[in-house]
Amino acid sequence: MTNGAQALMKTLVDAGVEVCFSNPGTSEMHFVAALDDEPKMRAVLALFEGVATGAADGYARMADKPAVTLLHLGCGLGNGLANLHNARKGKVPVLNIVGDHATYHVKYDAQLQSDIETVARNVSPGFVRTAKSTETLCQDAAEAIAAARTAPGQVATLILPADVSWGEGGVPSAPLAPPTPAPADDATVEAIASAIRSGKKTALLMGGHSLREPSMLAAAKLAAHSGVTLLAETFPTRMERGAGLPYIERLAYLAELATVQLTDVEHLVLVDAKAPVSFFAYPGKKSYLVPDTCQVHTLVAPDQDILASLNKLNDAVGASQAQPKLQPAKRPGRPRGKLTAEKVCKAVGELMPENAIIVDEGITSSLMLSVMTAGAPRHDMITLTGGAIGQGLPNAVGAAVACPDRPVIALIGDGTAMYTIQALWTMAREQLNVTSIIFNNASYSVLNIELERVGAEEAGEKAKSQLDLRGPVINFAEMANGMGVHAVRVHSAEEMAKAVEYAQRMPGPHLIEAVIPESLSGVKRRILPWMLRSLPSLPLSVSRALKRKLAP
Repeated sequence: MTNGAQALMKTLVDAGVEVCFSNPGTSEMHFVAALDDEPKMRAVLALFEGVATGAADGYARMADKPAVTLLHLGCGLGNGLANLHNARKGKVPVLNIVGDHATYHVKYDAQLQSDIETVARNVSPGFVRTAKSTETLCQDAAEAIAAARTAPGQVATLILPADVSWGEGGVPSAPLAPPTPAPADDATVEAIASAIRSGKKTALLMGGHSLREPSMLAAAKLAAHSGVTLLAETFPTRMERGAGLPYIERLAYLAELATVQLTDVEHLVLVDAKAPVSFFAYPGKKSYLVPDTCQVHTLVAPDQDILASLNKLNDAVGASQAQPKLQPAKRPGRPRGKLTAEKVCKAVGELMPENAIIVDEGITSSLMLSVMTAGAPRHDMITLTGGAIGQGLPNAVGAAVACPDRPVIALIGDGTAMYTIQALWTMAREQLNVTSIIFNNASYSVLNIELERVGAEEAGEKAKSQLDLRGPVINFAEMANGMGVHAVRVHSAEEMAKAVEYAQRMPGPHLIEAVIPESLSGVKRRILPWMLRSLPSLPLSVSRALKRKLAP
């Protein structure tokens, strides 16, 4: 007879879930054994749960469907929470299968016993369920998959007790169709059309699935016809970019700079996005970044049809036949001389191939990445949606599994790389087409900036030591080689360009360790807080010029 795990495996693949990122333990052994019975399911081993969850996130962003994670009890789920948080914030469909003790074993409170449902609700508020029997397991799974896939996407968690997994009599369940999203209603469209017709400055803030080509082109028609400003959320889940697509400026991470972008906007239209707020609270500064004089409209909620709504708005204002302005092809040129973070980004923009996938977790070191790649060949960009660092390398694993014919370039800060460095081993094991570029500036540079922005007292040596990675300086190339990834350490722009060319030419994973100074250090860091405080008192043209200089 078919056991629960075997029936569950069939239910998953019948619903299009074809990749499992796993870090299993004893409770999950029947699920592991069932992998051999299902040729359509690819199993990818991760050495840390945060790699498995981050890889499932990256996979779903590029495949537009969920993968499944296999995690060991509450402790394993807990180890993977940070990247599940990023997936939740990015509205990414992920299905967690979390093993649990056999139902009759729970009462003994064994060493690994925990309240898994409580842990899971932090990242799966919309669907957490413990399977109660082998007979109902697959229906539970079908409902979990449907929940994950329901627009806009979410993390769903199904807890699988060991005896439910090994019990006989499992029956696969047919896939359940998620509901079809509806467009914005006529009244909403007309209200926003009236705001645009008023002649007051209007901006569209785009997020989520709106940053794909069809929706971007529709928004660009509106911009060309009516003068609407197009903005993207600070950390897009996935953004299509490059030559031949509309250029959409992202809101800046620093709240002071985002305020410069929004200060004269009188109507802000949300398209699968939230009204902008600062990343953290700061003494004496506003958290809500929408100007007091600005009216906020929601054209498209996350569970609605984005493209249909934008098309309705274009029809309403007469923009349907407008010609959108597109980004011309332009490379930044080959970098030369002493290596800096900006020159690393320049090398990527100059040498990246067609149809690449960029994973950006460079933090302060990738400030210039967007401008350096704006006119590069078309590509996708994945960013840090939830702010929990350690996402980049696992996302690169998942993106490469989802799109094996596309090169993946992951730009990662040195501090964040250490959170999930085990991802390199999975890249080598699976021979994934990933080039990981590590910015090694031996510092938590962004925290040095934040130390001054939050108004902390003058930092002494003990405080500064908590933001410094120089004792000892990490050698990422040696670590990568130890995990089977070809790696080099580079100190000049010429070496950097040569390493990028080699990585694109040769198959398999590569790591390039770029040894660089901090992007914002010394005098630059000391004057940054003063400059940010001065922005409201400067003419708007001057403050916007400063914004473009700091974060183009």
